[in-house]
Amino acid sequence: MVDAVTLSPDYHFRFKDSLLGMQTLLIALGALVMMPLLTGLDPNVALFTAGLGTLIFQVCTKGKIPVFLGSSFAFVAPAIYGIQQWGLAATMSGLAFAGVAYFVLAFLVQWRGLTAVNRILPPIVTGPVIISIGLILAPVAVNMAMGRSGDGSIVLYPESQALMLAMLALSVAIATRMLARGWVQLLPILSGVCVGYLAAFKMDLIDFTHVAQAVWFKIPNFTAPEWNWQAVILIFPVALVSAVEHVGDIMAISAITRRKLYADPGLHRSLLGDGIATAVGSCLGGPPSITYAEVTAGVALTRAFNPAIMTWAAIIAVLLSFIDKVGAFLQTIPSPVMGGLMILLFGMIAVVGVNILVESREDLMRPRAMTIVGLILVIPIGGLSFGWGSFTLSGIGLAGIVGIVMNLILPVDPQSAVQTTHE
Repeated sequence: MVDAVTLSPDYHFRFKDSLLGMQTLLIALGALVMMPLLTGLDPNVALFTAGLGTLIFQVCTKGKIPVFLGSSFAFVAPAIYGIQQWGLAATMSGLAFAGVAYFVLAFLVQWRGLTAVNRILPPIVTGPVIISIGLILAPVAVNMAMGRSGDGSIVLYPESQALMLAMLALSVAIATRMLARGWVQLLPILSGVCVGYLAAFKMDLIDFTHVAQAVWFKIPNFTAPEWNWQAVILIFPVALVSAVEHVGDIMAISAITRRKLYADPGLHRSLLGDGIATAVGSCLGGPPSITYAEVTAGVALTRAFNPAIMTWAAIIAVLLSFIDKVGAFLQTIPSPVMGGLMILLFGMIAVVGVNILVESREDLMRPRAMTIVGLILVIPIGGLSFGWGSFTLSGIGLAGIVGIVMNLILPVDPQSAVQTTHE
């Protein structure tokens, strides 16, 4: 059981907490910067809105949940389509309105209580959803470790050198976590990044051209939204799916910390925090800000549960958004280094989901459990999707919805093991 003190936010200045905050930002940095690059948004704006969104989330949740908010890949496809059809400002109105989906679900949770959530999202649903989050990201980590882009379509580094960097960073991270002593043991990811970066520098694999061209101080290119109902209709269903994923993330961090964070400060508060952060961030021209599976994995690895660490990560993100050269420098971190570390992080997310199923004492050999778990795992990993018009439902969101529906309509086997649900 985690000591209660470790989950109480401690905002006294500590050098090690600032390092842990930097490590948290590094864990999220790859996806945080990649999403805006894919959609044409400003990466510095994404850094600013991620930091601001995290601070908003902490206020809404009374500073009790150790998570960092960042740009969501769930919105990549609709954002790209919206920008092509109606422009950036119009698409921002749809992304900002996505926060309303979180407000609606937060209201329902507060109105009906956790009993309704437990019935809709028992461990037999949340467990495999969390497993899927880790496994569906696994190819991205492996591709990056092998010197390719996340989707594997572009070769960025020679494979032999990339694997050497990835395994070095991974080995250092594991050794730091298992063999180091004191607070240094809490810095496996930062240690892996530093050693991997130095090795890449020695191998002449780092290009400082963009760092030299960048200015020191620059205000991010904020963009105000312009109302467009078509963008709202396009993006709102995606927001509902993303809200379902948020529930899985909160269940995961609750399992990691062994605290019922979905009860105190409450799932309604975390949903509200995500909703406000998404709405505010998108009103500034940033992507929707939601809880991060990568950071949840980092918390599981480091066992550093103090929410104040996320405050440091948020402050650093906001500051970096105004320092163009520092932001450009962080983007020089070779992708194989991050890929090696992500192999460990994504694997740990999957293990958290397995642990939820184990603790639920569900007999997975029963037809009902086998059906629900099997569908949730195969749909996102297999890449099943369907859609109508410009809207497509796929991946973890589709798996989560299928799992919820199956759990509600399939009859409970009277001979099945006692199901342990979140109270």
